[in-house]
Amino acid sequence: MNSVLRKLPIGIQTFEDIRRDGYLYVDKTAFVWKIANTGKPYFLSRPRRFGKSLLLSTFEAYFGGKKELFEGLAIEQMETEWKRYPVLHLDLNAKKYETPGDLIAILNQHLEKWESLYGDEKQDRSPEERLSYVINRASEQAGCGVVVLVDEYDKPLLQAFGNMALMEEYRQTLKAFYGVLKSSDRYLRFVFLTGVTKFAQVSVFSDLNQLNDISMKPQYATICGITEQELTETFAPELQELAEMNRLTPEETIQKMKRLYDGYHFCEFSKGVFNPFSVLNVFDGYKFSNYWFQTGTPTFLVELLKKSEYDLRTLIDGVEASVSSFTEYRVDADNPIPLIYQSGYLTIKDYDEEFGIYLLAFPNDEVRYGFINFLIPFYTSIVNSDQSFYIGKFIQELRTGDYDSFLTRLQAFFADFPYELNDKTERHYQVVFYLVFKLMGQFTDAEVRSARGRADAVVKTPQYIYVFEFKLNGTAEEALQQIDDKGYLIPYQADERKLIKIGVEFDAAKRNISRWLP
Repeated sequence: MNSVLRKLPIGIQTFEDIRRDGYLYVDKTAFVWKIANTGKPYFLSRPRRFGKSLLLSTFEAYFGGKKELFEGLAIEQMETEWKRYPVLHLDLNAKKYETPGDLIAILNQHLEKWESLYGDEKQDRSPEERLSYVINRASEQAGCGVVVLVDEYDKPLLQAFGNMALMEEYRQTLKAFYGVLKSSDRYLRFVFLTGVTKFAQVSVFSDLNQLNDISMKPQYATICGITEQELTETFAPELQELAEMNRLTPEETIQKMKRLYDGYHFCEFSKGVFNPFSVLNVFDGYKFSNYWFQTGTPTFLVELLKKSEYDLRTLIDGVEASVSSFTEYRVDADNPIPLIYQSGYLTIKDYDEEFGIYLLAFPNDEVRYGFINFLIPFYTSIVNSDQSFYIGKFIQELRTGDYDSFLTRLQAFFADFPYELNDKTERHYQVVFYLVFKLMGQFTDAEVRSARGRADAVVKTPQYIYVFEFKLNGTAEEALQQIDDKGYLIPYQADERKLIKIGVEFDAAKRNISRWLP
């Protein structure tokens, strides 16, 4: 087997480097030309590591008139002038923002670079005055409008999340700084801001209400990310080698890629896209893994979930929401869904046209099981390193019919619970059961229900079908009786596998499973 020796742009976010050094590039230049030639001030929200920085770098090369970098790409047939403009590229990605001075320092760093080119007469003034002066001078010197590109405009705000005083300092600074983009409009040829979140109008965007927010516009739904067509056309040799290395057929390989990394929809009825970061990393080592999820732990989102007492079961099954409730994040709102959506852990999966209601759910298995795995230590005594061991053992025990060992092991998930959780006993334990069975679902046919009239959990293995009923304030006998009375076994009686019903009794005083009966 000949190894594929093509260069993958992992960690490379500069368009010029990708093109000059012969890295693979998924051609998005038709979007660049269309956007650059049909409007002026734009905003795009996308999750982290989704190609926003590369997109801005492509705009920088285009407005820099670097025609040679675009040979063979779609834009080559569209652009005729290749005019050069002054470009101010503000990248807020690279710094840790922990004090008010950190934001000022990075603004100074960029302003000093621009002032060395266009004039530093205002270098002792405020950041917004200096920016206004630089834009004015650059436009006068070049005899044309200036291009302003802002990468991750909200990075300081997100890093200050939870520290309201620091967040307010950053908000005031950025509001004034970005406000220049409105007051300097006559000197500007093009403006493009990217970020993860769209903070509400009362925040930094209040002076930028003229921005064209293309985050949910269907014609730009695939501007970041990789479509299935782009995957199969751009990475055909890599897909073939991935199939061979994992002993899969080409069809099975595509299906596994879709199950793990596809499924992001940024507009109702739009084509789905694959996570580009995970796709590149799969092809780098030819191993399937949770690449994107591992690069950023959603600790602050989980803390937000706990603080808001949001029912995790609703989140895991999918959340119904109106567009206004998940596209703008209000710092003071007791609603974690906008930030979870904008961070890429939820995406649009369905849309009810009549009522204007969206269904938000996990985009794919990488995010679904990565997120549930990450939640386990916050709701149980099991630490990260033990989770896969426990889940694997759970599956093995149920496959062999050893439900006693399964339930004994399940008790470990409830050991040493923090006492303060006791006042929310029922909800908390229901969530833990839910998480465990949802995690098992990646290896076997397991489903867990919260609706009345259905068993609490059903697990199907090659030889057995288990129907579980859990009783917090009742006995194992009552749980079994409910299975019979409600007819929970009826849907499975035509199945050839052995049916096993199990009533499980939960002792609220001990905060653990106490008895079970088959």
